[in-house]
Amino acid sequence: MQHRYFKLFKPYGYLSQFQTNAKHEVNKNFLGELYNFPQGTMAIGRLDKDSEGLLLLTTNGKVSYEITSSKTQKEYYVQVDGDITDDAIFKLQNGVNISHKSEIYLTKPCQVFKLKSTPIFPPRVKKIRDERHGKTSWISITINEGKFRQVRKMTAVVGFPTLRLVRVRVGQITLDDLKMGDVKEIINPLS
Repeated sequence: MQHRYFKLFKPYGYLSQFQTNAKHEVNKNFLGELYNFPQGTMAIGRLDKDSEGLLLLTTNGKVSYEITSSKTQKEYYVQVDGDITDDAIFKLQNGVNISHKSEIYLTKPCQVFKLKSTPIFPPRVKKIRDERHGKTSWISITINEGKFRQVRKMTAVVGFPTLRLVRVRVGQITLDDLKMGDVKEIINPLS
């Protein structure tokens, strides 16, 4: 079987899965609405419904496992509530305690820096509050792990809750010029 690989700019409000018949998933948006993916396509990792950005998909379960279980870097651009401080960035870089599966988890050290300019992304479907409600700032966070809603929990713990989260890179693969909802077929991301 010839496996296929895709990258997608996942829009806000979509679940990182394909539709099921579960009753609790009625009236939700699924990946299959964006593109005619081949049967057996699965998301490599997840982006929660409120997050946007780069999502890799494949028909190859081995590649999916390799990327999600390894130390593959994932970079996010994060708009936070407030003008983030050097102290908060330092704490994020060195690991913070977050809750994970009803336990306290110390995140691994990671790369974090404040972006010098606001990244250019399409407007989000659900409006983000504007400057009248206080300053916001953008940071880059690159992690090698991916606990449930980890980045959001990390920024909240240091006092700068996430307003918008966009994944821009997985390993060496980036969003490039994809527009919101666009899908592009790519070569094996591990080759």
